[in-house]
Amino acid sequence: MSDITTADVEHLASLARIDLTQDELAGFASQLVDIQHLIAKVQEVATPEVTATSHPIVMPNVTRPDVVGETLTPEEALSGAPDDDGTRFRVTAILGEEQ
Repeated sequence: MSDITTADVEHLASLARIDLTQDELAGFASQLVDIQHLIAKVQEVATPEVTATSHPIVMPNVTRPDVVGETLTPEEALSGAPDDDGTRFRVTAILGEEQ
């Protein structure tokens, strides 16, 4: 596995539309390489006898039955909205898509 480069971080930042300075790019690349090496180290000691876990402490999943309760009427739901069309919330467009 090859190390993550500054160019890789720059490419990902451009995809995410995040402006980073050259110092930030170098810093993130260094941090990601460190993480990459730590993962490789853990993979070296992982054995088939050890069960993979998502958490070091066994934690039961607490669930409850899905029971229908009282719900808001459309009028109640829209009562606190800054803008609506009578049946739906109305929001302004984002990302330069306004016409």
